[in-house]
Amino acid sequence: MNDVIKLQLNHKSIRKFKDEQLPKEVIETLVNVARHTATSNFMQSYSIVCLSSQEKKQKLAEICNQPYVAEASHVFIFVADQYRNRQIAVENSQETSVLHNMDRFMVAMTDAVLAAQNVNLAAESLGLGTVFLGSILNDNDKTSELLELPELTFAVLGLAIGYKDQEPQLKPRLPQDIMFFEESYQTFDNYVEELKDYDDVVTTYYDLRDANKRIESFTNQVTAGMNRKPEKRLKIKSDLEKQGFIID
Repeated sequence: MNDVIKLQLNHKSIRKFKDEQLPKEVIETLVNVARHTATSNFMQSYSIVCLSSQEKKQKLAEICNQPYVAEASHVFIFVADQYRNRQIAVENSQETSVLHNMDRFMVAMTDAVLAAQNVNLAAESLGLGTVFLGSILNDNDKTSELLELPELTFAVLGLAIGYKDQEPQLKPRLPQDIMFFEESYQTFDNYVEELKDYDDVVTTYYDLRDANKRIESFTNQVTAGMNRKPEKRLKIKSDLEKQGFIID
């Protein structure tokens, strides 16, 4: 097993960072890694907004409802971006309505997420701590305002990066036979029964976010998650439309 795979298999989310800024050279390296990520049709339909000022990180932490966001050295926000390509086309007198459709949003979102994962791996290879922030979607209006996003852009994922100040346990993952299938998708008659052993493992896992709190089994977490319906998350479709994407 090579060092890259060892690093990938040891991935951990870090939620406590040292009060120390990353040097400019490290940020430039991470950006270069993002720039060389695969993109659909070479359209490179994403951008990154990097937050390093304490004021903006604090505002984002409030949106995310996660105080540790403000403690990270830098936060990269990965943005699905069709604005830049629209402007290029307009400057070349080309009609651009196609950029508003769902397909082009999905292309841009995928480009952004691929870049985010690449940056995460690069950061971890440098010994840094990272945590992905889906919570930037908690209030898309505020996130868009904070980042000053134009039409045909949408912030899809954040990545907090810094020098780690904790070493959490490795989180147990789903068994391979429940999520990896040969040739066609496989269903099971009783998922709870299939996952009984995995539930036992998860139930004994303690997350460093609250070391004294026993975590529920995976299937219980999934079930409880059906009751979480944050109001502003339920209007993502209208948020996308506000940014100019037509979600039919």
